[in-house]
Amino acid sequence: MSDTILEIKNINRTYRDEDNMVEALKDINFSIKEGEFVSIIGSSGCGKTTLLRLIAGLDKSQSGEILLHGKKITEPDPQRGYVFQQGSLFEWLTVENNIAAGLRARHIYKENRHKVSEYISLIGLNGFEKAYPHQISGGMAQRVAIARALINDPEILLLDEPMGALDSFTRADIQDKLLEIRKMNHATMILVTHDIDEALYLSDRIVIMTPRPGKISEVVDVNIPHPRHRGGTEFLAERRKLLERFHLAAAQPQPEYNI
Repeated sequence: MSDTILEIKNINRTYRDEDNMVEALKDINFSIKEGEFVSIIGSSGCGKTTLLRLIAGLDKSQSGEILLHGKKITEPDPQRGYVFQQGSLFEWLTVENNIAAGLRARHIYKENRHKVSEYISLIGLNGFEKAYPHQISGGMAQRVAIARALINDPEILLLDEPMGALDSFTRADIQDKLLEIRKMNHATMILVTHDIDEALYLSDRIVIMTPRPGKISEVVDVNIPHPRHRGGTEFLAERRKLLERFHLAAAQPQPEYNI
């Protein structure tokens, strides 16, 4: 990690909800270095996804600016790959054609068609090239969505809780795949998540947001060397510190009843 790639300056975002004005984000300021993995965590409705959409150029703020390499972001661009929570694959396209969709839209498929098979191998979906989204699992669909974003060689990969609806085994597998991709491509990644363990496992830094209006309450450096072990002493110590910040460290697990 070296140079700053993304700067978020004095961002405020308000929107109308029926008859009320809702302040989603207030005075958001931080920067991200090239090659960093940054997670954004906070309670539901605190503006995490709104912030990610602003970085993607899918939404506009009332004030402030977001700069990529010093240039203001005003619209979506393949250089900011976006992976949605539910994958959002094209149901009428096969796995390989979903991954190639961005290349075709940019009219650069012919010279880059070899990359489709490379990314299918990278995400571990060999043998499913001709399958349609309804024929594969949710975890496979998220892999396809990640490959579809990465094949455009984005400078930043934006991940909007892409593992939120997956079972724990599939989630852990995709987390490891993201770390593998990051190591290979030196990609900069920004993840929105509710999962403290996920943020700790993946991130260099964790941005903690307050309940609405969303503000940055703290940015936590994660100084645990990779590979990280979820049951390791350092990991569990950092996990407890994070839980304390959310006043959850003393929470007791709910009893289970077999009837």
